[in-house]
Amino acid sequence: NLTEFDSARLLSFQPPDGEFVVLNYRMTGEFRTPFRIFPAIEEIEPTKLEMSVLIRAEVPENHYGANITVEIPMPHCTSTASCSLLSGNMSGHAEYVAQDRKILWTIKKLPGATEQTMKVKINLDKPCTSQIRRELGPINMNFEIPMYNLSNLQVRYLRIAENIPGYTPYRWVRYVTQSSSYVCRL
Repeated sequence: NLTEFDSARLLSFQPPDGEFVVLNYRMTGEFRTPFRIFPAIEEIEPTKLEMSVLIRAEVPENHYGANITVEIPMPHCTSTASCSLLSGNMSGHAEYVAQDRKILWTIKKLPGATEQTMKVKINLDKPCTSQIRRELGPINMNFEIPMYNLSNLQVRYLRIAENIPGYTPYRWVRYVTQSSSYVCRL
């Protein structure tokens, strides 16, 4: 029931049993991104590239990114690619998926105010050209940040209007920030 939302910022509804989503929204204005991606590509030899990708968690130290996946499309002429995670990155795994021609990097948990780095050695079937360089990327990242609200939108008061005999409701609000399209162009 949204009749009082514009005037009093009051949202009233009949909740279903169990866990449910009350509100999903999208941010389009100015905001500080929760993660920053710093890619670097270097041509070692005409048929060898080396890429370094650093991900920095810009969220406060008491929060963390969870279930992070990073996908990086590789050029069509990629013969092999090997990934290595720098020391200290024990919660992640990176691999080249030849069938999909992409690097898939997963991180279970990335604490706030920390960073992780992955290095990729790419071997090409033919010498690297500007066209081949354009096939590399963009970097796509998906994540969630439990109990963190990027927009500062808050539920200040939660009230259950009527008591139902034999029903004990739990007043719990969980904030989760999720990405739907987080892209870094190379």
